[in-house]
Amino acid sequence: MKVDFLGLGLKNPVMVAAGPWARDGESIRKLLEAGAGAVVTESIVSDALDDVSPRIVYDGKGAQNIRLYSDIQVEGWEREMEIAKSAGGVVIASVSANTPSEAAYIASKMERFGADAIEISISNPAFEGMEVMASKKEYVSSFTAEVVANVSVPVLVKLSQTATNIVEVAKAAKEAGASGISCINTIRCILGVDIDTMEPALATYGGYSGAPIRPIGLAAVASVAQSVDLPVCGVGGIENYRHALEYIMLGASAVQIGTAVMVNGPKVITGIVDDLEGWFSSRNISDVNAIKGAAMRKLKSFDEMKIEPIVCQSTGGNCADDCRACVDACMYDAILKTSDDVSVNISKCTGCGICKSICPEQKLILISR
Repeated sequence: MKVDFLGLGLKNPVMVAAGPWARDGESIRKLLEAGAGAVVTESIVSDALDDVSPRIVYDGKGAQNIRLYSDIQVEGWEREMEIAKSAGGVVIASVSANTPSEAAYIASKMERFGADAIEISISNPAFEGMEVMASKKEYVSSFTAEVVANVSVPVLVKLSQTATNIVEVAKAAKEAGASGISCINTIRCILGVDIDTMEPALATYGGYSGAPIRPIGLAAVASVAQSVDLPVCGVGGIENYRHALEYIMLGASAVQIGTAVMVNGPKVITGIVDDLEGWFSSRNISDVNAIKGAAMRKLKSFDEMKIEPIVCQSTGGNCADDCRACVDACMYDAILKTSDDVSVNISKCTGCGICKSICPEQKLILISR
C-alpha cells in the first residue's frame, strides 16, 4: 500500500491529523510505530498557550475540542522532532500564525528541525475571525505564497469547511504554490447543553470532529479533487478502513485520522492499516491509485440527474419483529405492513429511497416502474 504523496514515500496512505494526540515527540513516535504512514504535529505557534480545563467533550459520536495549539515553544520542537523521527517515518509540521511572515518563520524553523513537510492551518473554529478569513482567497494565497517561498519541503494547506467557496480557496492555494490540500478542519460548534444545569458542554465555541462530520469532509474532498489539480488529503470522521476507502474513492490520495485516535489510542491506526491491507490483498490490488477517484467519476451535478420513474419493492422474506420503520417513514403513505412483509402501492410511491435506507433487513430495493 505504499503511496507517493507530495513526493513523500509513505508506507501506507493512513496519516494522523494534527491534534493533542500528536502533541510532542514521544506521542508522534508512538503513532508512527503503530503503523501511521505519516503524522502531522499538533499546530505549532509562536507563543504557546497554557491549557484551559476541561477542554474536550465527547458524546459517543462527535467531539468538541478547545485545545488550540501546541504548548511547546517553537525552539522546543527541535528536540521533539528528533524524538519523533527516532523510529523513522514521515513527520509533517502543522503551523498556525497571525501573519504570513510569522507562518513562514515557524515553517522554516520546522524544516530546519527535520520536518518532512509543512501543513498550514489557516483556520481555528474557536475564533470566528479566523474562520471568516479562511474564506478569503487573498488571505489563503498570501499565507501559502510566503511559506512556500521560505521552505524547500512540500506545503499542504488545510482548508476550513466554513468557506462556502472551498474550491476557489483551494485554487488560490494552488496558484500560490501549495503542493497539496488537506480538508477539512474541525467545524465551529457547541456540542450541547445540559438542560438541568442550563450550561453548555464547554463554556465556549470549539472545533467539532468525529464521525458526524465525515459526509461534509467527503463532499469537500470530492469538490476539490474534481476541480483542482493537486493531491488531496481527506480529513474528518474516519473511524475504520471503510471510511478511509470512501475518501480515497472520492479522490483523496491519503487520509488523516484524529478523533478515533483520541478516543481509542494508537491501536486504532494499526487496525485500520491491517484492515486496509486485507481489503487490497483480497482484491489483488497493489496500488492505491487503482481505486483513487473511482466513486468521484460517478458523481454528477444536479443538473445532470435524470428524472426516472422509480418505485420501491420488497424482495420478500420476513420483516424484523414488530418493525414498522419503512411504514412510519413513508411520507407518501405508499407502504402497508402485512403479516410478515410489506406491500407497496406503486401509484403512491415516488421512489424517494428513504425506506431502502432505513430497512434493518435491507429487503427493500428501488426499481424502474
